[in-house]
Amino acid sequence: SSGINAEWPLRPGKEYEIVGKPLSKLNEKTPIYKMTIFAPDEVVAKSRFWYFLRQLKKVRKVNGEILRLSLRSNTSPTKIKNFGIWVRYDSRSGSHNMYREYRDVSRTGAVTQCYRDMAARHRARAHSIQIMKIESIKAGDTRRPLTKQMHDNKIEFPLPHRVLKYTKKSLFVANRPSTMQ
Repeated sequence: SSGINAEWPLRPGKEYEIVGKPLSKLNEKTPIYKMTIFAPDEVVAKSRFWYFLRQLKKVRKVNGEILRLSLRSNTSPTKIKNFGIWVRYDSRSGSHNMYREYRDVSRTGAVTQCYRDMAARHRARAHSIQIMKIESIKAGDTRRPLTKQMHDNKIEFPLPHRVLKYTKKSLFVANRPSTMQ
């Protein structure tokens, strides 16, 4: 496979916060840029940072420096949250904007779900997807029916084909076990 880290969406990524700026000429003040990048490791995170900065502000890696690279951690890893993700991706026909919703315990888990979902539904590769914004959303503010159906307090899941464990009764019995209830 060609390209940088082609298998990335298959394994969970990390969330990096990168702060960088263009190099100053003659001690002038230069703007500082901060981005949140989802990537599997620091090398890919830095590469994506320079890729986006070159597109948005015409600053190349040779003419810039990274001031800080920090790994963001999950604040509440045991609570399930709703995440809204604004995505831009390039398809074969053009560039498209999207809003997607996912339920997960972490932002990185929701983004990994998004990458896999985009690959499945739209055949979008990881390098052509840009995460524009990600927000935690209250249950009342969700828009998508797949997310809304999980907010019912009385939700029940069927348990089809329940196989009974072997009890120390006779191995041969007159009637078959009932697995559908």
